[in-house]
Order: sequence, then C-alpha cells, then structure tokens
Amino acid sequence: MAQLILFWHRRDLRLADNVGLAAARDRSEKVVGVFCLDPGILQREDVAPARVTYMIGCLQHLQHQYEQAGSQLVIVQADPKTGLVNLAKALRAEAVFWNKDVEPYSRDRDRAVAAALRAEQIEVCAFWDQLLHPPQTILTKAGEPYSVYTPFWRNWNAQGKPEPLSPLKSLTGLTATEQQQATKSGAIALPTAKDLGYEWLNPLFLEPGEAVAQAKLTEFCDGAIADYDEQRNFPGQPGTSQLSAALKFGAIGIRTVWAATVAAKEQARSDETCKNIQTWQQELAWREFYQHAMFHFPNLAAGPYRDPFKAFPWENNDEHFAAWCAGQTGYPIVDAAMRQLNETGWMHNRCRMIVASFLTKDLIIDWRWGERYFMQHLIDGDLSANNGGWQWSASSGMDPKPLRIFNPASQSQKFDPDGDYIREWLPELRRVGVEALVTGKIDAFDRDRCGYPQPIVDHNQRQRQFKALYQSQKG
Repeated sequence: MAQLILFWHRRDLRLADNVGLAAARDRSEKVVGVFCLDPGILQREDVAPARVTYMIGCLQHLQHQYEQAGSQLVIVQADPKTGLVNLAKALRAEAVFWNKDVEPYSRDRDRAVAAALRAEQIEVCAFWDQLLHPPQTILTKAGEPYSVYTPFWRNWNAQGKPEPLSPLKSLTGLTATEQQQATKSGAIALPTAKDLGYEWLNPLFLEPGEAVAQAKLTEFCDGAIADYDEQRNFPGQPGTSQLSAALKFGAIGIRTVWAATVAAKEQARSDETCKNIQTWQQELAWREFYQHAMFHFPNLAAGPYRDPFKAFPWENNDEHFAAWCAGQTGYPIVDAAMRQLNETGWMHNRCRMIVASFLTKDLIIDWRWGERYFMQHLIDGDLSANNGGWQWSASSGMDPKPLRIFNPASQSQKFDPDGDYIREWLPELRRVGVEALVTGKIDAFDRDRCGYPQPIVDHNQRQRQFKALYQSQKG
C-alpha cells in the first residue's frame, strides 16, 4: 500500500505547475492536500475581506480539482504547529511536503512546524515554488544580495528559467476510516469568508481559481501584452494582466506565466512588441526582487531600509489620514484611486504610486500607515510587494534615486488626459471640464456645488517642506 503524503498548501492553490506537489506525487500516488486556516494570519489587523473571499474561492476550486484527481483537500482551522501536526499523526502520514515562503512570519512558523513533525518521526520536505529563482541563487559577484533592481534584473534575466510542470491527475485519497480520523483530529468543512469574520459584499474584481487565472493569462498574452509598455500606466485602460491576486495565492504557477511570455515573444512580429513583452517580464522580476529583499532583509517588514527614515519626523495628522483613506483630499486623481480601492479591493499600479507619494510627501504621514491600510483592503495584498512599493514611494527603501515626489496634476494630465478614470470613481465631478478635472484647478464654487472638498494641503508648499525635512535627516 502506498504511503500517505500530506501536501500543505499555502501560496500555491493549484494542482498544475506546483513544484512541491509534483515532488510529493513522484514519491507516492497517495497524496492528500491540507490547508490550515491559521489564526496567526487571519486574526491580524491587516487582513482584507476581499482577499479572504478570494482565497476561499480559490480553495473551493482546489477542493474540486482534488476530487477530480481522486483525492481531497482537508481543511483545518488551527495553528499549523498543532493542527497540521495532529492531522499528520492521526493519519500516520509518512511525510509532509510544502513550498517555502519568504515572509518572516512564515519562515518562523515553518521552522516550528518542521521541528514538531520531526519530533513525531514524520519527514519534512520543502521546496521553492513561488519564485523562478530562489533567493540564494541571485547574488552579486561578491556573494551579497542585491539592493538595487537594475543589476538584479540583468543577473536574474540571464539565468535559464525552469519549465512549467504538468497538472496532477491520478491521485489516491483517504479511505473512509482515514476520513473519520481526520475529522476527529480537527478537519472541518471549508467555511465561508463570513464564517471567518470577513464579509465582502461587492463583486470580486478578480475571480478566483486556477482555471480563471489561466484564462486571464491567455487573454493578456493574446492581446494587451503587445502594448503593455505604452498602456500599463493608464488607469482608465485595460492594459494590465490583472493576475496579481492569482500570483499572490498561487492560483497560477510562475513558470506557467513566464513560459507564456516567452511564447508571446516568439510569436511577436515586431521589435516593439518584444519590447512591450519584456517590460512585463521586468515587472515579474520586480516581484521577485521584492521577495528576495524580504528574504534577505526581514527587518523590512517592520521599518525602513534607509537610515534617513529610521527616525523621520512624520507629522501623522489623523484628519489628513482619514481624508486620504476616504478619497476626500481634494486632489481628484488621488481620491479616484482611493475610492477604487475601497469599492473594489484593487487599485491600478500607477495610482498606487500616486497615492503613496501623496500620503508620504504631501501629507507627510508615515508610509507604514498607508502600507497597513492597503493590506486591509487589497485583494492582492502581498507583504513583499506592498512593502517594497510603499518603501519605493516613500524613498525609504532600496532605490538609487531616493527622492521622488509625484505631482498629482501632472500625473493626471499624463496618464488620465481626458479624465475618464477620475469621472468613473468621482461621479460628483462628471460635469467638471477636462482641464479643471485633470489639473485639479476646480474653483471653489464648483467644488461646493459638487460637494467635493477643497485641497487639504498645498502640493508645492508641502513638497518644499518634505525636502527640507529630508535634508535635515541626512545631516
């Protein structure tokens, strides 16, 4: 009889192109999936209802996939150090397989779980799956981790990329007796997001599941990727892949994604199209850069990378922060983006940079406030990417050009020239003329008539103020 192997799913909610799961199947045909609803994650203050709803949807799809393959996905709601270990003991599992993570909490948790399993004489096998290149493999000539993206990209891009792995089809699941043992040891039916204390009432911006993610990838590579370099910065245009949530939860494998970009390049009919595709490949490299950074510099999760920001005199005005959160700053592009986030759980990347710059450079509020608010709302909220983006915008992170300040008016004029995006999310301003809308120079009468606030700060004045504070910190 085949020995039972449990595969612990975390950020890899799929059967296809899954390194650790494929290794488990190579070892034994009797592979059963496990997902732990970890209170150490679900009870934190930075959990978004939209993200939990998306995750539960992915788990529903994953359960169905396991059933089709002949096995099952077992759900446990407990600390993995007890819940997963108790399940493995009850089922007399030979081994528990999983894929590694870069986040500090996950790494600490995995070490503790591994120790508990080994104490019970249960083998542990862990693999790298969510990255094309593990953190230890992309280093400088001196053997150090990169702190600047461009040389990282050159090294990373020069390395050969692994091929996607085939989906698993033929598995053997638990017997009826084993299913009873699993239930006795804590296995439960998959709860809803509401059961877990999170309710998202709006439609999901991104639909969950491996099949949907694969279809979205195909659609993108057949269309928008050819114009990605030009269209990606326009929030009113469908110019992005919309795969961020799928990549965060591993509803699609990164090797599958990369292979699709290579195939698109091979089919490209112009150098311009190839350039557009490479731009998106560089975005995938940014994703890995931030994950490598989190792995090598775990203190990033708690604070700034650059010294001038370790004791920065943030103003942290509560009223200004509340206005920013609500999309009531009086700056149309900022407010439109924040309302998109609040209503959909997603925000266009260009807008993420605009609102982050505004919070840190115009309102002079600690970037960690914005980082936390994003994680409380984003369907694709990911510690490494979110932290990296916020530290880039705040100038506190790994960046050879440390001081960028976005002007909301010039950003609007360049990337929403007709005001379509602003009008979509600020319906009260739909009758305002284009020039006033994109420059933000809406007169007081029109603002009062529309019920739209006056600017809460003066951009030019605050820009000067921030620069002065920054120089004083540099000494």
